Amino acid sequence: QVQLVESGGGLVQAGGSLRLSCAASGSIFSINAMYWYRQAPGKQRELVAVIRSGGSTNYAESVKGRFTISRDNAKNTVYLHMNSLKPEDTAVYYCKGFGDYWGQGTQVTVSS
Repeated sequence: QVQLVESGGGLVQAGGSLRLSCAASGSIFSINAMYWYRQAPGKQRELVAVIRSGGSTNYAESVKGRFTISRDNAKNTVYLHMNSLKPEDTAVYYCKGFGDYWGQGTQVTVSS
């Protein structure tokens, strides 16, 4: 049984930073691509970033240069480092991996 648990969300002022974590259990973490998604109120869930088993990454255009996805295979954890946050980054952030397993989400609120 795969479990993904996000943490690190909160309230931050525009221009601030947060680091989200997603701890995985129940499967072989290192061989799986891991994803961060977000869903703002009234909007569809969107892909924010992906990191593959080899370490390659891709980002949504809206976060390029501000967000960084990383992973620590020894800790079975994927991170999303978010800098220069904007009010439009406000959303519930979810991690996804191991096919179609999702975490419960963590709220990020950026005040102007």
